[in-house]
Amino acid sequence: MHAFDVLGDPVRRRVLELLSDGERTAGEIVTAVQGEFGISQPAVSQHLRVLRESGFATVRAEGTRRLYAVDPAPLREVDAWIDDFRHLWVGPLEALGTELARGRRERRTQEKPPEQDGR
Repeated sequence: MHAFDVLGDPVRRRVLELLSDGERTAGEIVTAVQGEFGISQPAVSQHLRVLRESGFATVRAEGTRRLYAVDPAPLREVDAWIDDFRHLWVGPLEALGTELARGRRERRTQEKPPEQDGR
């Protein structure tokens, strides 16, 4: 499955967001995703399987619990592909930042009270 097919699903993106803070149990993931998307436990398990099989998530057993974590390698590959397009928004965002800073500077200058003559 292509990386963007995996990431194109909002449930799988949400699972990766949950895992971005660190390992989570399958139960924690199911509870969060069921609450947000209203899908069944088997449906959540299917999304976890897709993430595992596509390499976006890892799982390890700890007793009877299954702990899931993000595997960053596929995300680095996606980032490398996106890098070819980054110039389309980096320049305009930097220009926007410059204009915002200029506007703040102008407002501060206009808000300063006139200097009083100390005589």
